Amino acid sequence: MSDLRERYLACWNAADADTRRGLLHELFAEDAAYVDPLVEIAGLDALGATIAAVQQQFPGFVFTPVGAVDAHHDVARFGWGLGPGGSEPVVVGFDVVTTGSDGRIRSVVGFLDRVPGA
Repeated sequence: MSDLRERYLACWNAADADTRRGLLHELFAEDAAYVDPLVEIAGLDALGATIAAVQQQFPGFVFTPVGAVDAHHDVARFGWGLGPGGSEPVVVGFDVVTTGSDGRIRSVVGFLDRVPGA
């Protein structure tokens, strides 16, 4: 599941739309669901648009792993940070990911632990 987190964060860091689309198709089920305190969506197109919106909101920021991956069965939870490359993350959260029998992500439930101005 550590590899899953790295590939997941690569999706969120992919600035090129075609690259991001390819990564999403490799890692996520077509009808994958994603929910966090700010958005609730389903499907790869909606997920790609959400990632693009986050990148516009935080230009030049990158997602990095925070802490260890905790997993059992087909569920994993892991922390991440979002901030300028090489700097302390400005936003910190964690996601709970469920995978299908094919190993692709079926759902993500995200939590925000630290948000500027919150």
